[in-house]
Amino acid sequence: MGVDTTVTILTPTYNRKELLSKLYESLQLQKDKDFEWLIVDDGSTDGTSEIIDQFISNADFSIRYELKENGGKHTALNYAYQFIKSPLTFIVDSDDKLTDDAVVAIKKVYRKYQDEKDICGFSFLRGKPDGGYLSDSGVPKNGMKESYVECRINRGIGGDMAEVWYTHCLKEYPFPEFKEEKFLGEDVVWIRMAEKYKMRFFNKVIYISDYLDEGLTNNRRKHNIASPQGCVVRAEAFLKSDANLKAKVKAMMQYYIYGRFAGENVKTLWKRSKQKICFGIVILPAHMLYLKWKNNLRE
Repeated sequence: MGVDTTVTILTPTYNRKELLSKLYESLQLQKDKDFEWLIVDDGSTDGTSEIIDQFISNADFSIRYELKENGGKHTALNYAYQFIKSPLTFIVDSDDKLTDDAVVAIKKVYRKYQDEKDICGFSFLRGKPDGGYLSDSGVPKNGMKESYVECRINRGIGGDMAEVWYTHCLKEYPFPEFKEEKFLGEDVVWIRMAEKYKMRFFNKVIYISDYLDEGLTNNRRKHNIASPQGCVVRAEAFLKSDANLKAKVKAMMQYYIYGRFAGENVKTLWKRSKQKICFGIVILPAHMLYLKWKNNLRE
């Protein structure tokens, strides 16, 4: 098992020792055990390695554990790619779990569509622990083939999905890293991929999420302000994409606000911007919002 499998389940983790068991148990229940679970520990200090040792001793599937210096989830993902040999990579957070047929479902669509060279992966749905969808159920029952931008932004199908990526595409589009910044919206890469690749979307839940109060999702603005350079790059990716006007106006607002938090002055941001008209339209409300958020940090 391991390097010759079809899919690697990749889990970046940081101080989630008490939560990893839920994901481990869901992997033990998989109907197809021919996969590798790659855990990248982003510098945990809670004894995560000890529970991983227990998993490795008891599991009937392949587990690989790698430890790195703390740098944020996106750096853990970049670090992981060097160890992945399987054609598919499924990023699964440490506090979530999979349905028991997740690996079966992934392999089924891979066998059917693996000859399509213009796709970067397959996207399934996430569900809530008590039932229902975490992501909007706007994907047709028979699925569809579109770019990430076309489906998730322009169609307005919001919420998180369960994306299974072609490993070579992840290696082609690594996450940008900035010194001292530990947070980056992952969709900066998915947006960039959409310039070249489409995806296959399926109306099937294979991933169950239960967000934590201290998790990244519920503290996004705080993390964004602490990592402004990455947010500027993310905004630029949206502005360069085929996203609709509403998304681009929002991105330009973020470009200005996080650019200011990154220490850039208005003149520099203006010169750097490729969409001068849009920049001019949003500058006043964006500046007011920047001042409000900046003031809130002092309180």
